[in-house]
This record gives sequence, C-alpha cells and structure tokens, in this order.
Amino acid sequence: MTHPPFPAPGSTDIALSVRTHERVGERRVDDAWLAESWADPATRVVPVAGTRFPVTEAGDAVRWRASAELPDGGTRVLLGLREGVAHFALFLQEPTDEGPWTSLRAALGRFAEPDVGFMVHAVALAEWHASHRFCPRCGGRLQPTAAGHVMVCDRSGHQQFPRSDPAVIMLVTDGERALLGRQEAWPEGRYSTLAGFVDPGESLEEAVVREVAEETGVEVTDVTYFGNQPWPFPQSLMVGFFARALSTEINVDQDEISDARWLTREQVRRQAGAGTLVLPGGVSISRSLVEAWYGGPLPGSW
Repeated sequence: MTHPPFPAPGSTDIALSVRTHERVGERRVDDAWLAESWADPATRVVPVAGTRFPVTEAGDAVRWRASAELPDGGTRVLLGLREGVAHFALFLQEPTDEGPWTSLRAALGRFAEPDVGFMVHAVALAEWHASHRFCPRCGGRLQPTAAGHVMVCDRSGHQQFPRSDPAVIMLVTDGERALLGRQEAWPEGRYSTLAGFVDPGESLEEAVVREVAEETGVEVTDVTYFGNQPWPFPQSLMVGFFARALSTEINVDQDEISDARWLTREQVRRQAGAGTLVLPGGVSISRSLVEAWYGGPLPGSW
C-alpha cells in the first residue's frame, strides 16, 4: 500500500481551531456600543447555566435568543461578530426554559463550525468565571469587566485575565510504526496519542520529551509542531506534535498509562475497521495526528 507524504499536506485543519467569529476585543470596553448591540433585536444571545446551554430539538445547533427574550441579571459576555451580527453569552444560575439543554462535550461532532466556535469561547469563559470568584492576592471579590473577559478585584483593583493551561499531545513514530497508549479506566480497545500538561518553566518540546519518557519509557527526539486546539474542559490548549523515537522498548508508568503499543499503518487500519482498536473521535486533535500519520481517514471512533 502506498502512503502519501508524512505529515499529510494540509493536515493542520484541526477541529475547534477554525476561526468562526471576529472577537472585536476593542469593543469589550465600549459601553455605549455594548448597550446598543445588546438591545438590537438582530443580536444573538446564548444563555449558559453552569456550562450547559439550549439547543434545537434535533440537538445539532444552538438555540440562540434575542436579549429581550431573556431575564434581567446574569453576566453579559461579548463573544464577537459574525457577518456583522453581534453574539453574546449570558451566564446565569439556572436554565431559562424547559427546552433541551446540553453540554459542549455532548454537542461536539454535531454542531456546524460557527456554533462550535462560539460555544468553545463561551464555555471556556464560563468555566473561568465559575473558578475565579475571589482575588488570589487579597481574597477580595472579583467583578467582571471588559464584557466578561477581565476580572477586577473590588478591594485592590488587581486584574485577572482568562487562563489557558498548555498541554502537549504527541504522536511518537519509529518510521513505520506509531505509539498509542491507553488508560486503565477506558473501555477495552480504546487507545490514543500520549499527552500531558506543560510544567512551569518548561518549553513545549521539553514537555513532549519528558511526558513520553515518564509515561512509556520511550526516548524521543526531532519534536516537530503539528497544530493546536482549544479544549475547554475546563481551559486547556492542546498543542500537537510529532516526535521520532530513539528507543522502542515500552515501560508504562501504570499510573496515567496502563498499556502502550507500537502499531503499523496496516495494523491500525485493520484493527480500527474490526473495532478492536477504538481511536479518538474526529473532533479531537489526537485523531488529526493519527490520520495525518496514516495518510487519510480511518474507520471508527469513541
């Protein structure tokens, strides 16, 4: 079987990383524009309770609302503009109606790109608002400003900004084979690429080398960037890499990884088709890494 060049050309078109709206950061401090846009009947608003939001009966799109249809109160968050129309999120304590509501994780793979992009933005901020209520310096209460994108301590005036936790996710290869691992809690047959959070003071490339060695005992080099993906569960940025193995003996840590295997392209294709190898879903950058190495789409997913 002949395979295309590796990595596959154009393989960095990664789900959740497509630009879906203009974030218009300069408008976040324009109070007059924000008030006018909020009152505009054309403006679209999605209420978010916790991290859940309303969807259509089919569950394949956000059920956007006009601001006049929503209760007073809550935290208004400017998401941005799409085709000249302002889009907001409204953070509330409870759902606003009895219609279907869902989580972003459940919606992934079902929404079209514009709705996915808006909700990745909204849910990431909702998670941040929920976990950052008090100033880490003095304990004062944090108040949202800049249309929900900055928190200010009401005691000291110290500002807090939304955070993203960088994590590396990597496909290790030795030429003809790729290294995939699994966690003990996963269903039988489920395997994925290796991944881990970046330590303070550590470069992304160093994190790849360290994580692979810690989890599988394999030494790697030639760490090359692939692409990245926002992953708001709760607030990660997954940075994808390929790496070349210097050693191939596997010694899993039995903590994060319970098993790891070297697989050829033919083994991946055959086992994925038979369902004995269950790969990550298409929305994951892990799937993008595997399919870029393989050279095309593969059957089956989580």
